[in-house]
Amino acid sequence: MAIVTASTFQVPIEICATFAFALSGLIAAARKKMDAFGVFVVTGVAAFGGGTLRDILLDRRPFFWVDHANWIWLMLCMCLLAMVFMRNRHIQITERAIQMPDALGLGLYAALGTQMALALNLPVIVCALMGVMTAVFGGVLRDILCNEIPKAFNDHQPYAVIAFFGSLLVVLFNALSLPQWLCVFIPAGLITLFRIMAIYLAWRLPSWEIESGD
Repeated sequence: MAIVTASTFQVPIEICATFAFALSGLIAAARKKMDAFGVFVVTGVAAFGGGTLRDILLDRRPFFWVDHANWIWLMLCMCLLAMVFMRNRHIQITERAIQMPDALGLGLYAALGTQMALALNLPVIVCALMGVMTAVFGGVLRDILCNEIPKAFNDHQPYAVIAFFGSLLVVLFNALSLPQWLCVFIPAGLITLFRIMAIYLAWRLPSWEIESGD
């Protein structure tokens, strides 16, 4: 019987996370009423930004989107079809519509990025931060291209914090010698769940109580 490890699911997890963030980028670009090129760029940056940063920092070649170039074609088709469908249906796109796929991508990318760093025997804090950067960077670039301050920085909801503690959970599960696939899927699910709870229950992190002068 084949041994099931995290690497067995690496490509499917990466595909799911990429699709989730691509969907969040597509919705964000549609809300800004961008043209076809703008929609494709924002969707691509959201989908591949975090994974590309991870691959650069871990010195992994080729990049995921280079090694699986067919997914770029699929993303292009998804953007074009979505634009036609949304225009014909006159769909009202809400802010929360972006947050749901973003929460899924956050969990999957954070857990996978941490597990990949652990496989290289990097220090614990580096592995956790690698998971956070993988999960957050695509959304940051998406918001910047949409001419917004990244939500991860200014909405005072736990976002990167949830990804960080979820990444530490990946490290803990590995230290407890749990099966590698559990080390990825359980933290990914918990990160997604807590992010959704933070959205619906309006959890807030403490904010700065500093008044700006003239």
